[in-house]
Parts: sequence; structure tokens; C-alpha cells
Amino acid sequence: MTTILVTGATGTIGSQVVSALKGRDGVTVRAAVRSAAKAKALEGGNVTPVDFEYTKPELVQKAVAGVERLFLVTPFTPDQVDLGARLVDAAKAAGVKHIVKLSAMGADFEGGILLGRWHRTLERYIQGSGLTYTFVRPNNFMENFINFYPPGKDGNIYLPWGQGACSFIAGSDVAAVAAAALTSSGHENKAYTLTGPEAFTIAQAAATLGEVSGKKASYVDVPEAAANKAMLDMGMPAWMVDAMMELHGIDKAGYAAEVTDAVRKVTGRAPVSFAQFARQHAASWK
Repeated sequence: MTTILVTGATGTIGSQVVSALKGRDGVTVRAAVRSAAKAKALEGGNVTPVDFEYTKPELVQKAVAGVERLFLVTPFTPDQVDLGARLVDAAKAAGVKHIVKLSAMGADFEGGILLGRWHRTLERYIQGSGLTYTFVRPNNFMENFINFYPPGKDGNIYLPWGQGACSFIAGSDVAAVAAAALTSSGHENKAYTLTGPEAFTIAQAAATLGEVSGKKASYVDVPEAAANKAMLDMGMPAWMVDAMMELHGIDKAGYAAEVTDAVRKVTGRAPVSFAQFARQHAASWK
């Protein structure tokens, strides 16, 4: 049996990695959560929740003990590189052989945005650890239209993206690639840039959401200064606002419109289209 530790097990991608691994023969899964006692929904079959907190070395060491493969998701904090490096060190000391790191599209672009530089710094640390690795670098998630910018009560999606297009990807496709890298050979020391099958604008996304929900949905292009102020007024820390505005900026510029065939190459099937995703999750906008 291969024991796999999945960090971020209740998050958008980590939860779907757990689902993708659940029930697989020859695999036992540890789902790292802040409180195993409150994560009974994850338990069952070959999945066991374990207490985990990046800032508590004793929990980290206990979680990685006896683990052979690790799915690494760093928290969205300004010290994420340091926290991730500590986990890599603990994993290596515990005998972990392979790390699959959730990174981001464009992390390999030297001199890129802050979030990309953080991801690349940790990627380099993993490369220097002597462990084998797979870097999973997805574009923006389709789930963002559920979790972060769904149409509001007025039917509008407010973003400072101009007319920029983005090749959004479904979290299930990211999880499928990660699960393949965690359970099969041929992915050692590789990096996969993951996208959906096509790039589309927020206005086009709004039209699709309107169709599946039967409700009005439109896109409002917000001036960058107004978006920046709105996030600060919401209480977001300045470093986070700066990071998000950089991310919005590359989307607005069209740099996130690249489409790759990595999902098909790794999984043997085409990635989910936004129309398919929207139909599957139509209740989220009704």
C-alpha cells in the first residue's frame, strides 16, 4: 500500500484530490485538516483525516510519518514559502519519496508576479531537496465563479479584467492530473501547465451562467483603482490586495489566455469545458 498525504484537503483542489484518490486500490490517503474530529465527512474507505497545522511542527511530523507521496498545497499567507519549505524538510526526513506541488500557471516566468515568484521559490527548494517531484501549474479555477466572483444579487460580476480572456480550468481536471502524478510513474521531475479547453472573457462567462441559471448575469469592468479600494475596504491586508491586483492585471492583459493539452496528455481525456462545468453546478447560481 502507498500512503499519500493530501494537504489543503478541504480546499477547492485538495478536496477533489481526496475524492479522486478515494477508493483506489493500493492507496491509503491521509487528508490533512485543521481538526480531524470535524472532518468526518472525508473519512471512509481508504481515507483518514489527520490533524495538521503548518505552524505546529509536532503535527507536521506526525502527519508525514510513514508517508511515501505528498500533495503539497501552501496556505495563502505571506510566509507560505517558509511554511512550505519546512514541510518539505519534514517530509524528506520522514522518508517521503515524491512531492506533487500545486503551483500556478506562469510560475516559471522569471520576474513574474509576486504569487508566481513565491511558487517558483518553493519549486526550486523542492528541486534542491533531492526528492522527485511533479509541479502542477493550473490557470484560474472555474470554481472561482462560485466561491469568489459569482453574479451578485443585481446579476453582475464585478472584476477589473477589461476584455481579457482566460483559459479557466475545472478543479476536477487539476485533481485528476495530481492524482495521476501521485499514483503512477512517468511524472517524475516534470511540470504541467494546466488549462481548460478554451479561453473566454468574463462577459462570455456571465452569458453562460445566465443560460444555466435562468437569471440575468452580466459583466461590469471595474476600474483598477476602484477594485483596489474595494478590497482594502473589505479588510483585506495590503499585501493580499497587491497580489490580487497583479493577478487581475495579467488576466486583463490577456496573458492567461494560453491553452495547453496537458490535461489530455496526462489523463487521456479532454478537460471539462466551462459550459459543462456551468451545467454541472447550475444550482450554485440559482
